[in-house]
Amino acid sequence: MSNWAVEAEKLVKKFPQRATAEKGEKKSRWPFGKREPKPMFTAVDGVSLQIERGEIFGLLGPNGAGKSTTIRMLCTLLEPSEGTARVNGFDVIKQANQVRQSLGTVLAGERSIYWKLSGRENLEYFAALYHIPPAVAKQRVEELIERMELKERANELVEKYSTGMRQRVAISKALLARPPILLLDEPTLGLDPQAARNLRELILQLKNDGHTILLTTHYMEEADQLSDRIGIIDTGKIIALDTPEGLKKRIDQQEIVRLEVSGWYEKLGDQLRSLPGVDNFSAYKLEGDGLWEVTLQSANSRGILSGVVETVNHNGTRLLNMNIVRPTLEDVFINLTGKALRD
Repeated sequence: MSNWAVEAEKLVKKFPQRATAEKGEKKSRWPFGKREPKPMFTAVDGVSLQIERGEIFGLLGPNGAGKSTTIRMLCTLLEPSEGTARVNGFDVIKQANQVRQSLGTVLAGERSIYWKLSGRENLEYFAALYHIPPAVAKQRVEELIERMELKERANELVEKYSTGMRQRVAISKALLARPPILLLDEPTLGLDPQAARNLRELILQLKNDGHTILLTTHYMEEADQLSDRIGIIDTGKIIALDTPEGLKKRIDQQEIVRLEVSGWYEKLGDQLRSLPGVDNFSAYKLEGDGLWEVTLQSANSRGILSGVVETVNHNGTRLLNMNIVRPTLEDVFINLTGKALRD
């Protein structure tokens, strides 16, 4: 048995691109015309990583970076184009059944439970599929219903549940067989703050019980709080891998200027990005009232402040708040990728 819970070496996944004809060019109607090879798109490009047994490993990346494709290869839903991977010591291609038995998986956006069954019926059904003895299954189902705060509505059909409640049922399903390794792709997506906090506490409890957890999330605070180590993936490649504190030390010489503005427009971002002394820039819309949060990175925050204020206070845009703060994991991500995790 390998010392690593998960190990991947030079994983590559390529997908055929849909060919588009240039204007005026006729598409080939194979077999009557010549069959042209389809161009390939590389979604994952040589990913190598090792996850220790008993740790929580965060995999972060912007949309389209390749993190979900990587997870799907590790849980045998996709076969690698190149490279190798082992989960719990088993090869993901040659020993796929043993890999699946070692994993509990929750994939973002996947409909993995039955909406025409109740929450309790879903768990009982999957417990039977996992060949869990009836007495043990009954106890585990009740424990998970209690832990996931589903008790009051456990006998209602899942189709009547909120998105967050359905996610809790899906996570419960992944925990039924008590697998040594959990792959959690956006596990708190759609959960209210209290339920998300309860789930984070549960994830830490599972780690303390000896589970290994591979976690993807769009919430930097969540990754910082939970992860022992973090890998950052962009354009299909791992561009950084370290502890959260180790990653933050990479930009200790950077100062972070955080703005809150109203009346945001696209051109303003280009103007701020081009200011002398601004090394990195990101902006995203806050919920409600048309407010935007803008983050600027600079080696000399005092040197850029006057230019920032002058640039923002034009064309109806107003600077409502400005702070100079210590670098966060989000700032590290922006520094490495040039964009926010939400992008």
